[in-house]
Amino acid sequence: MNRINPRKLLLSKWTAARPQHREKHFLVTELFCNENGEVLEIELQAVLTRRCQRHDWRTLQDDEHWAMGWK
Repeated sequence: MNRINPRKLLLSKWTAARPQHREKHFLVTELFCNENGEVLEIELQAVLTRRCQRHDWRTLQDDEHWAMGWK
């Protein structure tokens, strides 16, 4: 389980444990917050293809799918 502070996710780097479509390295490019400023979702951008996908920020805590940093 990756320990994450949701406020520090912007521009953080992540590696997919099971890459698909040759997309292994990702960058958090945007945080989506509610009216209280709590982070709800993030936008991950694949470094290779620049494809963006939106996820609940808690999915990054699952170390079976994501690793912190680029490995």
